Amino acid sequence: MSVMASTQRRERAETATPTEDQIVRRLTDAYLMEIETVMNYLAASTNLDGLRGRQVAELLSADVADELQHAERFAQRIRELGGTVPGSDAFVSQQPSLQPPASSSDVDAVISGVIEAERTAIAAYSELARLADGNDYVTHDLAVSVLADEEGHRRLFEGLLS
Repeated sequence: MSVMASTQRRERAETATPTEDQIVRRLTDAYLMEIETVMNYLAASTNLDGLRGRQVAELLSADVADELQHAERFAQRIRELGGTVPGSDAFVSQQPSLQPPASSSDVDAVISGVIEAERTAIAAYSELARLADGNDYVTHDLAVSVLADEEGHRRLFEGLLS
């Protein structure tokens, strides 16, 4: 093998391996996503009216604790990797489907927004798990664990629409 081919292969391997900074950026995105979800689930659980709305509100209230725990776990991992957990200035809303509907009895709109948010989280945490796989086992395990929770949340709310 030529020296040039060896150098090219090493350069490809170096660019294919994620850096700690890339992982911290993804963890930060995940942290902010969870914080936004807490805010939106809290609003939805407070704003919904009607019998079905109260049932969905109870489920959302229970999920607030789960989502907050996810944010705490992501924040801790960011610090363990030497990153800084951001404050509110870093926050940019990314969940338009979870904004309160015009009618406080539009339970289906809230459920659909929750399902979309869970799907987005599932995609993000699947990507984080792929990025960390073989490079950062602790982050990989964290992403897989939170991913499992989000899949459970999604299935629960999908069942409410059927």
